[in-house]
Amino acid sequence: MIELAPAPPFVPCEFRVKWAHGDWELDHARRLRRAVFCVEQGVFVGDDTDDIDGHAQLLVAVAHVAGLPEQVVGTVRIHEEAPGRWWGSRLAVHAAFRHHGRIGATLIRLAVGSAHARGCHTFLAHVQAQNVPMFEKLAWTGLADEVLHGRPHRLMQADLTAYPPCHTPYAGHVAASKGRP
Repeated sequence: MIELAPAPPFVPCEFRVKWAHGDWELDHARRLRRAVFCVEQGVFVGDDTDDIDGHAQLLVAVAHVAGLPEQVVGTVRIHEEAPGRWWGSRLAVHAAFRHHGRIGATLIRLAVGSAHARGCHTFLAHVQAQNVPMFEKLAWTGLADEVLHGRPHRLMQADLTAYPPCHTPYAGHVAASKGRP
């Protein structure tokens, strides 16, 4: 009898990063946020929903299998606080997919680029301290250190010259997996 080596763990070839639409994407994005911010990090108890969710646009990173959408593996939300002044918040990537590609970076790129296409002149975020180096690599500048929800954060601003306007946010971008052949 010939023994076969165990199959390697499955890794999707690509992730489509786009504005969420459809109930399943919205539902899965909210579940992912609860898993990351309530269960994994313990930042919130039970639910991380707030007043911003009533008018924010959710973005999702969707794993595709054989060209078909399968699972939301990342999310972020954006909203316009005042004309031209946008915020990003609640960036979350599923723990099992944090090292499969540039999912978080691609979510950030679409968040800023799509706001830029809608007249953004200032894009801000409160970034958890452990994520500041990633944002700095993505052309963000620290403005102030803060404590939010009992955790260190840095108020940061995106350099809009590094983010071309994205006029097709529902099509979005593709992030290739590191596991791609």
